[in-house]
Amino acid sequence: MVAELLRRFRDGDREAFTVLYQIHHPAVFRFALHMTGDRPQAEEITQDVFVWLIHHAGNFDPARGELGAFLLGVTRRFLQKRYQSEKRFVPFGQAHDRAAPERTVEPDTEDLRRAILALPPRYREAVVLCDLEGKSYEEAAALLECALGTVRSRLHRARALLVRKLRVGEGCAV
Repeated sequence: MVAELLRRFRDGDREAFTVLYQIHHPAVFRFALHMTGDRPQAEEITQDVFVWLIHHAGNFDPARGELGAFLLGVTRRFLQKRYQSEKRFVPFGQAHDRAAPERTVEPDTEDLRRAILALPPRYREAVVLCDLEGKSYEEAAALLECALGTVRSRLHRARALLVRKLRVGEGCAV
């Protein structure tokens, strides 16, 4: 079905694109949202991905994998570009306060979300794909274009950073 929709879309069928969008939009948006923690930014990136697809539909090769995985790879590249761009424009002297107040209660979902967002992007990608999106290590390795062992090592490091960040009574920063 997706192959037929993609063929029709490449031939100029707008309805086929609409159906492809409806199928793949939720996963692209979720990934962008988990990576940015910002709904408007995730919506913008999602839009960018599908506009890109309109102009580059020929870049997808069904023999190499599924369209959904391909679109997550495109999303990842847009996120990387945005991260690099934002990193260039951080004002000089802006210090990130690493001191956190001492905790007396267990971390909640919002604490976890903030801790994941504070992870370096390479670790955050692994956590989002495997732990939040339920991708297998193999699927994550393909999406991240790295070795299976790299995904496992990034997950191990990310989880250790999260445990340290969320430990009750410890104000460690990621």
